[in-house]
Amino acid sequence: MWVVGLTGGIGSGKSTVASLFAELGVAVTDTDAIAHQLTAPGQPALQAIAQTFGSHYLAPDGTLDRAALRRRVFSDPAAKRTLEALLHPLIRAAVVEVIAHPLAGAPYRMIVVPLLFESRGYTALCQRTLVVDCPEALQIQRAMARSGLSEAEVRAIMATQLPRAQRIALADDVIVNDADLATLAEKVRLLHHDYLRLAS
Repeated sequence: MWVVGLTGGIGSGKSTVASLFAELGVAVTDTDAIAHQLTAPGQPALQAIAQTFGSHYLAPDGTLDRAALRRRVFSDPAAKRTLEALLHPLIRAAVVEVIAHPLAGAPYRMIVVPLLFESRGYTALCQRTLVVDCPEALQIQRAMARSGLSEAEVRAIMATQLPRAQRIALADDVIVNDADLATLAEKVRLLHHDYLRLAS
């Protein structure tokens, strides 16, 4: 199974790049989507979060109050470590299960992991790592526009991620996402052709 690990800082455009690869027929799995499934009502992870952090992190309809929990973990390093200890093994186990399944017509698989280099065990699952990068000011601007976070909140999240230079140094490949969508799509298309060759 040939797997590319895709990562990048908040606001870099990981999801857009992943969507562009999916349009080219790549089998894309996003660990954020897995985390959402694991913390849905009735799932053990949601119950564990409520027991550990308190039921006030649940919304009135029983779903996880993600905004409240995000504020807590990005202002409290110990809480962040506790949440990661709860969720990361479950997410990684789900990724391993996905990778074990044969591909239905896709040329290779791509796993989107926001903390690919920071989280233990993911790079060992990948034959190639890809970082989506953009200037810090653009990162902040995009993250604020997309999620409604303040600049201080975006910077707090960035502080928990690897510095740009370090992330780039660890990557096999880098896509710079600092122009329009057509430019980005062409960069993805060219890299996809390289990956097709390597995967075969």
